[in-house]
Amino acid sequence: MNKKTIWITGGNSGIGKALAIKFANEGWNVAISARRENLLKEISDKYENINSFPLDVTDREKCKRVFEDIKKKFDDIDISFFSTGTWSPREEKDIDLEQIENVIKVNFFGTLNCIKAVEKYYKDKKKGTITIVSSIAGYRGLPNSTGYGPSKSALNNLAESLYFDFGRSNVRVCLVSPGFIKTPMTDKNNFKMPFIKSAEYAAEKIYDGLINKNIFEIHFPKSLTIILKIFSFLPSKIYFALVSKMTKYQKKD
Repeated sequence: MNKKTIWITGGNSGIGKALAIKFANEGWNVAISARRENLLKEISDKYENINSFPLDVTDREKCKRVFEDIKKKFDDIDISFFSTGTWSPREEKDIDLEQIENVIKVNFFGTLNCIKAVEKYYKDKKKGTITIVSSIAGYRGLPNSTGYGPSKSALNNLAESLYFDFGRSNVRVCLVSPGFIKTPMTDKNNFKMPFIKSAEYAAEKIYDGLINKNIFEIHFPKSLTIILKIFSFLPSKIYFALVSKMTKYQKKD
């Protein structure tokens, strides 16, 4: 029986790396992509069934070529998992147009470039899963998040739209909304992160949601995400007051 295959972008660190290792340990073929080729090679050298396919997701044509290379190697790709993201908390405190443009270019359009690269493939074969990694920051506006939050909110809306579009071809679209996960990206945060979890914890939750459950959104840890989901239904006046109070004294010691 042929092994199943997953393509993971952002596979050189954080959630993407942990998920690649999880799927590899479960016997899957894993294709990992990211810009830093040396980090990809370190992972693929360590795991026999993890293969490196370097990629800058902002390069639309390269996304198409890399996916063609992955198809040639594995023939059938069961899951495409798009988790590329960037975040710079120091530069998000002001309206920095260049910074915001870059964040949206990577987080939103980078993901969209990858989805476009696989669109025809999945619609033609009428099965498979496309997974978009967003964030709890996409639920509602948060302080010091002029680029990151809007980019993730856009991904939430995109995932819901694509759920209908791909659903007509029997293709599953799945949204992943992590809380605070310890990664090189969150290590840059200068505020306390409640209920922070490891990348390995995230990988276990995502694997379970993709393989064992038929759900649209995989969100974790529930102790945080449920609270924020309730917040998303609050009137603006109450929401602003609560978030202002919660974030007022959240600087790290």
